[in-house]
Amino acid sequence: MLEKINKPNDIHKIALADFPQLAEEIRQFLIESVSHTGGHLASNLGVVELTLALHNVLELPQDKIIWDVGHQAYTHKILTGRKDGFKNLRKEGGMSGFPKRSESDCDFFDAGHSSNSISAGLGYVRARDLQGQKYTVVSVIGDGALTGGMAYEALNNAAELDTNFIIVLNDNNMSISKNVGGMSSYLSALRTAEVYTGMKLGVTKTLKKIPRVGTTLVDTMRKTKSSIKQLIIPGMLFENMGLTYLGPVDGHNMRQMMKLFNEAKRVEGPVIVHVLTEKGRGYEPASRHPDRFHGTGPFDIKTGKQLAVKKCPTYTDVFADTMVELGKANPKLVGITAAMKEGTGLRKFETKFPDRFFDVGIAEEHAVSFAAGLALGGMVPVVAIYSSFLQRAVDQMLHDVCMQKLHVIFAIDRAGLVGADGETHQGCFDISYLTMMPNMTVMAPKNQWELSRMLEFAVNFDGPCAIRYPRGSVCQSLKEFDAPVNYGKSEVLYRGRKTAILSLGSMTSVCEQVYKEMKNRGSDPTFVNVRFAKPLDTELLDELAADHDLFVTVEENVKNGGFGEHVSSYMEACHPEVRVLTIAVWNRFVEHGEVDSLRAKIGLSAPDILSAIEEYEEQK
Repeated sequence: MLEKINKPNDIHKIALADFPQLAEEIRQFLIESVSHTGGHLASNLGVVELTLALHNVLELPQDKIIWDVGHQAYTHKILTGRKDGFKNLRKEGGMSGFPKRSESDCDFFDAGHSSNSISAGLGYVRARDLQGQKYTVVSVIGDGALTGGMAYEALNNAAELDTNFIIVLNDNNMSISKNVGGMSSYLSALRTAEVYTGMKLGVTKTLKKIPRVGTTLVDTMRKTKSSIKQLIIPGMLFENMGLTYLGPVDGHNMRQMMKLFNEAKRVEGPVIVHVLTEKGRGYEPASRHPDRFHGTGPFDIKTGKQLAVKKCPTYTDVFADTMVELGKANPKLVGITAAMKEGTGLRKFETKFPDRFFDVGIAEEHAVSFAAGLALGGMVPVVAIYSSFLQRAVDQMLHDVCMQKLHVIFAIDRAGLVGADGETHQGCFDISYLTMMPNMTVMAPKNQWELSRMLEFAVNFDGPCAIRYPRGSVCQSLKEFDAPVNYGKSEVLYRGRKTAILSLGSMTSVCEQVYKEMKNRGSDPTFVNVRFAKPLDTELLDELAADHDLFVTVEENVKNGGFGEHVSSYMEACHPEVRVLTIAVWNRFVEHGEVDSLRAKIGLSAPDILSAIEEYEEQK
């Protein structure tokens, strides 16, 4: 069946009786493809039938599907003619792992972050109605993403609609980490009401059978938003918000889903279709361990084991172990994450100190203000969140933490380039938004040992602190340099003259190569491990200005607002005779690819940095 799917809407040519076979072929294709390239597997295996049902009742690209987060859109990509793109999935120049408007006119919203699909879908609906157009808009959101506050802001706004808008709640009872909070409990209760779907459809059929008035009765109930559900289960949350609720329905029964989706298309207002799916369905290792197969590298299909053997610890591992050790010494230390305890490494802390660990769900803004309250209450909170996700809490960091100068520590994982997940996940903006905040201290370690020292420093410091560190294996070089971490002070690794390389965090190991090659070529540069992006070590800058005529700043952050620009501003004001070469990430979004390849592409590899220095020196 799969060979018959080559372009959008080819699914309409497939007989309903053949849908189960097509679903099975798609699952096998996904397992085989992702085993070679890596990618998001468990979430995609769970929505095969759901996606088939949606595509069967819709006409794309006229109708619109907005995928929340987007890591469950692989079947959607297959059904819209992109099957051949999977051989280069998430590779540089290849197909994105997320919906991308530039990739297909059947992708309607660039995704990657959670809880925004209802807002985007509502925007489409209002635009449709204002222009007098006729098409169906479907926002697909998971039960994990529904814990995000933005989703409720959108639901509240959507309740005002008097035209059709379909929200599909893909409920697999499993996010990256275990779902938490009141909404998770509420959905669990709803799952036990599976009999409701049959009851509701039965009531509908019964009413329609009433001579002359039956159909009118059903239509009238829809028009008045008086859902049939309210006749059976009154007072449910969604209904009370002004949303029609349909479900729950078996997310692997395509006929039931198509029947319910067609019912939903006739509702004159916002309607939630509650679909129950199984994450990892059809592949036993992914079904048994959906967290491991949320985002996976290449793996052996037979065993489910990763092909790449972990050779050394990651920065996440080092953070996890250090948190446990610091937690033993300090009973006030608490860990906070936003639905990412595995990804951030805080699971170890939770195991040792369950009462001092808090997973707030997909709610970064709440996590930060919650941490502010904990700090005011006498605790020492460590908020562990990926760099790209922490962007959502800039207001709370600025207003609730920094303005009050609270002792809150931000452990910022996945800082800098992250690779295959692409634009939405590259952590290249945190230095820019963190350093503009008064009272904030910003650090970046050169290696694994320095990360531990910085975390210990932050726990004993009095005020807001952020430590940014990259994804992946730790740097194990430069161990012999282990100067104490003192506030705002850099570490001079090698003292030379004329040219000073000022390297921050993850770029220090790269700059070590640059330093060695410059020495081989007869130069004698100074090599500095900056450590602190904020505050600037102005004392060192003043000292180096005496016998250096070129500063080279290197960072894995966008140039605008980055460390290099702060150095340039200071030197222009205080030492205008010293030139500053700022080497940083482009001031634009960086697409997916291998980190080393991306660095070379944007001028952050050792040879590129060396060439940039030589070219700049020739311009004297």
